[in-house]
Amino acid sequence: MIRHFYTIVYLVLSFSGFSQSLHEPIDSMVTEKGTILIYPDRTWEYAGEAGFDGVLNSELHDIVNSDTNLMYKSYWRNDITITYNENPVTKMKDTLWMCVLDSLHDNYVIPTHGVVTSHFGVRHGRNHNGTDLDLETGDTVYAAFDGKIRYSQYHHNGFGNLVIMRHYNGLETYYGHLSKLLVAPNQIVKAGDPIGLGGNTGHSYGSHLHFEVRFYDHPIDPELIFDFKSKEIKDPNLLVHSGVFSHSKSSTTGVSTGGGTSGKKYHRIRSGDTLSHIARRNHTSVSKLCKLNKMKPTDTLRIGKTIRVR
Repeated sequence: MIRHFYTIVYLVLSFSGFSQSLHEPIDSMVTEKGTILIYPDRTWEYAGEAGFDGVLNSELHDIVNSDTNLMYKSYWRNDITITYNENPVTKMKDTLWMCVLDSLHDNYVIPTHGVVTSHFGVRHGRNHNGTDLDLETGDTVYAAFDGKIRYSQYHHNGFGNLVIMRHYNGLETYYGHLSKLLVAPNQIVKAGDPIGLGGNTGHSYGSHLHFEVRFYDHPIDPELIFDFKSKEIKDPNLLVHSGVFSHSKSSTTGVSTGGGTSGKKYHRIRSGDTLSHIARRNHTSVSKLCKLNKMKPTDTLRIGKTIRVR
């Protein structure tokens, strides 16, 4: 009903020669969940979300921008795939300890249960930025983590019907070549919710899901996070450093549990964490943790907050 309505609005305004900024609403609709603002590019959002800056993990965003020479961007755009192509992640000097899962968002789902048919890396002389998973046209594709839909439309440069989700852990996931889209931009989605049906749209030779994981618009190997054979997540933590963004399989193997140990590391507080537990796990002391984070041993740890452990 909603999609049908704003499509009509858009068409009427187009034929009447209407010209207005894509970021200014052209109409609104009152629903049970709140007032919806409708934009000329056929996207919409709830009025309470107007001005959303796209950052779902403010702690992580603050950490990656602690180096004023980097200043990563994370724009919220519903009309394009790559929102900012100048994030200098390949120049990272330190290692970032990302919590893929935490106590606030601890669910995950393998997006489809087919076998891997093509890995991340260089393929036929070109970068293959994701993992291809076998499926039949019409098979349900599921959201990998909790998050928010940023992009859901047909992509004319290869992906076909494409859904992009931004997640609370700071990652984005891409779901390409779908036969049908089941979600709309700005929609809040939980891990395991259906977001589309598998297909063979775009630059695809046979039905499959092209699945990508991206950090600030840069692709990383999904198999660093997911074990598609066992249908499990490999580790709730991911060590992010410049080597993660290499397309060489030999250089990326094992980086989720190794590399860059001389750099900074962080831990996101989960339910039940104590300073002594965190210190033991990271081979350090409570006094060093307190010094790094300018805190006291008696301070209460807030779930979801990220602290530096090295």
